[in-house]
Formats: sequence, C-alpha cells, structure tokens
Amino acid sequence: MKNKIKQPLAQRWLVPVCVSLALSGWAVAETRQMSETAQPSSEWMSGFPPAPERIIRNSDTDFFAGEKLRWTVCHMQELLPTKVLHRGLGAPVPLDSQLDEGIAQLKFTPTGTQDSMTWDEAFTVNHTDGLIVLHKGKVVYERYDGCLDEQGLHASMSMTKSLTGLLAEVLIAEGVIDETALAADLIPELKDSAFGSATVRQIMNMTTSLKYSEDYSDPEADVWKYSQAASPMPKAGDFTGPRTYFEYLQTVQAEGQHGEAFAYKTINTDTLGWIISRSTGKSLTDLLSERIWQRMGAEQSANFTIDSIGTPFAGGGLSAGLRDLARIGQLMLNEGQINGEQIIPAQAVRNIREGGDPKLFKKAGYTSMPNGSYKSMWWFFHNDNQAYAARGVHGQTIYIDPTAEMVIVRFASHPQAANAGSDATSLPAYQAVADYLSK
Repeated sequence: MKNKIKQPLAQRWLVPVCVSLALSGWAVAETRQMSETAQPSSEWMSGFPPAPERIIRNSDTDFFAGEKLRWTVCHMQELLPTKVLHRGLGAPVPLDSQLDEGIAQLKFTPTGTQDSMTWDEAFTVNHTDGLIVLHKGKVVYERYDGCLDEQGLHASMSMTKSLTGLLAEVLIAEGVIDETALAADLIPELKDSAFGSATVRQIMNMTTSLKYSEDYSDPEADVWKYSQAASPMPKAGDFTGPRTYFEYLQTVQAEGQHGEAFAYKTINTDTLGWIISRSTGKSLTDLLSERIWQRMGAEQSANFTIDSIGTPFAGGGLSAGLRDLARIGQLMLNEGQINGEQIIPAQAVRNIREGGDPKLFKKAGYTSMPNGSYKSMWWFFHNDNQAYAARGVHGQTIYIDPTAEMVIVRFASHPQAANAGSDATSLPAYQAVADYLSK
C-alpha cells in the first residue's frame, strides 16, 4: 500500500521514547532482577572497529531498545542529526559541593512492599546512569554509572517539554505571548487544525482535545505518522505525507471540546515550540541558549535532535549534562535566580509552581500520581512538600522540593519506558532524602 507506515524502531524512536506514560508498572522484585542481568554499556561500540555483534547503527531496528538502550542514551548525536544548544564562551560557574556520605545508606520502603531499600540500592535497581542532589544550592550527592560520566551528555526525553514550557512562561511574563490567544491568531497555518481553536494555555497544559492516538500497539495509530514526519531520515521516493513537525501539526483534527480534560500528547509541545519560535523569530535552541543556558553558567553545550529541516524536537530532543540540568532545577527553586542574578522573571516560575487542575488530571488515570496535576509541561505531586518535576521515559527526572530546598536530577536507562516502572522506588527515595536534609 502506498505510504503505509512501517515501524522499525530506529525510524520511529523520536516520539514514543519521549512520551512519559504512567501506567501500572512492574513489581520492584522484577525490576531488581532485570537490573542484575542488564548488559554493561561499555561493551557496545568498543574497539577500533567494534566487533560486529557490538555495533549499534541508526539503521538498526532496535537501537533504542533492550540492551542497546544504555549506550544509546549517551550517544544520540552519533546516531541522529542534532542542533547545538550553545553554552556560550564565558567560563562556567561551578557548583559548590558539600558531599554528605549519609545519603547513600538512607533507607526507605518502596511503594507496595514491606522490604526496605537503601538509596544506593535504588540507584542500581532503577538502572541509573547519573544522579545528583542539591541542597540549598550545594551538591550533597553525585554518582555516575552506565554510559555516563561528568563530561557526558544524556538524553533527557520528555524533560525537554518542561524547558519548552518554561520558555513559554517567560515570554508570557514578559508580555511577548498572550496565554489567552488562539493558536491560529499566532500561527495562521494552524487555522484549519485542532490547534487553531485552542488557546496557548490549553496547549501548554495539554488540555486540548485532539483526534490523535498514541497507542503504540496499533500500527495505524497517528503517533507513527507523526514519527514518520518528524524523522530526519530520507523518505521513500513515493512518500507524499508530511515531512516536518510544522507540516504534520497542520493536519491534526479536533475531537471534542478543548479544556475539558488533561491528555498527554507530545504534539502539544511541538506546537508550543512553533508558537515560541514564531513569536520571537528564534529557534528553540537559540532562544534557550540566549535566555538560560549561557546566563546560568552552564558547564557544557547541549543538543537537540531535529527534523529534516532542522527544527528542534521541542517534545523530547534534548541531550544535556547532569550538572546543567541541576542548574535548571536550582533556577526553578530560586524563582528565576542563579549565581546571584535574576535571569528570568520570578513570575514565570511562580505561574508554574501553582500547578494545574487535579480534576482535569484525574481523568487521565495516572495511578502512580493519584493527587497529581500538570501545568506548563511540568508534573505536580501536590504532596506535603509541594514537590514538582520534569519527567521523561526510562526514568529521567528533575525533582524539585521547595520545602526541603532540594533538587534531584536523575538520568537513567530503565528497561521499562513508563515512569511507573521506577516510581515505586524513586518517589519514596526522594521523600526520604528530603526528610533527611530537612532535619
């Protein structure tokens, strides 16, 4: 059949690996067993040249799956075209360090079990590649494993969405974007799509109603057509479908009324990225570099995967260093201040920290976050500490606890994409550290 969507994983990874699901997860015991049998990432692509059985190519159907995942998450720029997120030419601003050896042996009880676990045990169980904890702006814990070290970049998955949402809130606070405006008024090309009748705020909070399926078990689901359009790889000669993010977003149709329920769909973020770029005349990478990355004293330049015309993947394309995402967390904790400078409006962060509407969120059925909400591409737990987070599949997290004055950033290559696969251990572990640091 002409233009029938085929789904080798190497061509379709762009969307599904960045969608932060929260379905019922595996038991902790099963996750423990998987962590013990995982293949070391150092064995992949080792040697000059690597042995044939150790090679990973972007043409492989499984380059972002199974045992290969733990190498791939640190090497996206070697597999796909990327656009640099520049840190600038200034010297990085170092993070102060006051390591606390007590954190490693902190004990907590994973959700749904009666057996305690230490913080370091959870590091291994969750296939953690890098983990850093800041308390009052100082590094109190830092550890690397898998493919990652202090100099490496790691795929952030859907944590990218939260940075896109932060940029939008900055522009709203500065009066550049009106959150009540219809998308069609800002981008006329969207007037005949579902997004045309949605407000900027509805897109930011993912309360749009879209005729769009992210059912990966369905070979005809819209997610595969979106992935095909987003892929920077060459298309078949007879391909006539959308070839870019911009082209695909114009085809999405409405299904019901906007504003009635939260529904996590990555295409909202790419639409928001388009609104940001059209409103500022700058690509997402250039704007993020100019407004945040250079000004926060980042240690490393980062990068975004791109489509065939160089459009950054706003919904999940960022690869960055662990410490630089810790700086993002600290920027949020300090309401836009870092290194003694107010680099973004405090109101932008305050708007995010209000959280979303739990009633709209509840309709989506996220069982591991029963009291949660979603706003501006950030996740809210509504716990006693009012913690909130950027989250991405396979275990990526920027966890911000205002009460404990704590930031945790984790990079991981958990074999289960859904965050529920690690939430049972991660969320109690984060709370245990917050309690410990608050004493």
